[in-house]
Amino acid sequence: MQNIKEKIARINREALTESMNEKGFVIVPGLLSNEQCEDLIKEYDNPGNYRKTVVMERYRFGLGEYKYFNYPLPDLIQTIRENIYPALAPIANNWMKLLNIDTGFPDSFGELQMLCRHNNQLKPTVLILKYGIGGHNTLHQDLYGDIFFPLQTVLFLNEPVKDFTGGEFVLTQQTPRAQSKAIVLQPKKGDMLIFTTNFRPVKGSKGYYRVNMKHGVSELQSGERHTLGIIFHDALS
Repeated sequence: MQNIKEKIARINREALTESMNEKGFVIVPGLLSNEQCEDLIKEYDNPGNYRKTVVMERYRFGLGEYKYFNYPLPDLIQTIRENIYPALAPIANNWMKLLNIDTGFPDSFGELQMLCRHNNQLKPTVLILKYGIGGHNTLHQDLYGDIFFPLQTVLFLNEPVKDFTGGEFVLTQQTPRAQSKAIVLQPKKGDMLIFTTNFRPVKGSKGYYRVNMKHGVSELQSGERHTLGIIFHDALS
């Protein structure tokens, strides 16, 4: 896992912070190798890895399927979760300060996990998603309890155009008293997208105000698409 640690350590934190503050998202290119992407896809059908499978159409979440991992997480996923979190915690804490929200997040991922445990949030929220033709994910926010970290990541395991068409990642931003803005992204295989879970601060003429964000996936036109979602807070047990 040293390779992943080194890649995360080389991320320009100043540029990451600037993009998160200005846009609410940032793409980190090539975090995973082709081999790592393929290994994650191959393990999709291994039932021992997962605690729960969700068929999305049953709940009107869209069309597709996702699986929540069991603890302990695979080493690769645990390494990413632990090593990217310290770069994101200062951003989250600054957002809370700008919006006058009396919430703070610890510096390390281990401390965040302890906070979740004290709130009876014990179930892992890391998940892998699979879409086929017609697959899509309706706009939503990933909140699993009172303790939730406001940033999350998605890692893209297939190559757009080559492996699938359509299936763009969609973010929407709802500014108060204005129409929603849609942001459409198509990261490449191995890329990591970091984005806001439910809201972010935006500077206005009278200071900072809160804009709500949701995310989803547009309809696949062909092929198959897999992504790995890394959410930092755990779910209620």
